[in-house]
Amino acid sequence: MISKNQIKFVRQLEQKKYRRREGCFVAEGPKVVGDLMRVGFRPRQLYATTAEWTGAQQITDDELQRISFLMHPQQVLAVFPLPAPPADVVPATGSLYLALDGIQDPGNLGTIIRIADWFGIDTIYCSEDTVDAWSPKVVQATMGSIARVHIIYTDLPALFDKSGLPVYGTLLDGDDIYRQPLTDEGIIVMGNEGNGLSAEVREKVTRRLLIPSFRKGDTAESLNVAIATAITCSEFRRRQD
Repeated sequence: MISKNQIKFVRQLEQKKYRRREGCFVAEGPKVVGDLMRVGFRPRQLYATTAEWTGAQQITDDELQRISFLMHPQQVLAVFPLPAPPADVVPATGSLYLALDGIQDPGNLGTIIRIADWFGIDTIYCSEDTVDAWSPKVVQATMGSIARVHIIYTDLPALFDKSGLPVYGTLLDGDDIYRQPLTDEGIIVMGNEGNGLSAEVREKVTRRLLIPSFRKGDTAESLNVAIATAITCSEFRRRQD
């Protein structure tokens, strides 16, 4: 039987202040929990409704419902320690990175992490005002990809100055991405859902890109940031073939 204190502890981890205080986050479902454990994450607490999860505390479906953040809980819930921040956040030459400037929607961030995983981008740099990647909603939206992508929160303009890499930004006054030279190293920076790139970050962009609309006249104002990220990453990777 799960205790009231255990339920309270898990439920508190929905809030960022408690995740930081306790140094841990929640993951749910066989896919997400399994992927995290396969790459070396070791749960502090593991709850499951089936016996296949070695070391898990066996609980009922009703108990899982009480601690779950999902509408339809999926067999297992784990509390994992937050990964330790890296000693050196400066990106190395020869690789492609993503940077996120003020992304606010957990679903968008989770999808972008999945996109990075799909296109072989191992590290995402986030501005300090980007939504917390370790919130239950973001972790779930990654569908396990958060196990394979490093997430680093940092001062983006300072990072760009230190990196020496080209900084690609998608902007409405940029140049057609399909007609511009793209390198196999650099930082692709994506902006806030409503406001785009902040003024401070925009000043650091060295290569301004535009994903053109192919409909003439009246059309959508812009693309969802996750969709724009997928298109941009795909074009970069296509050029490497």
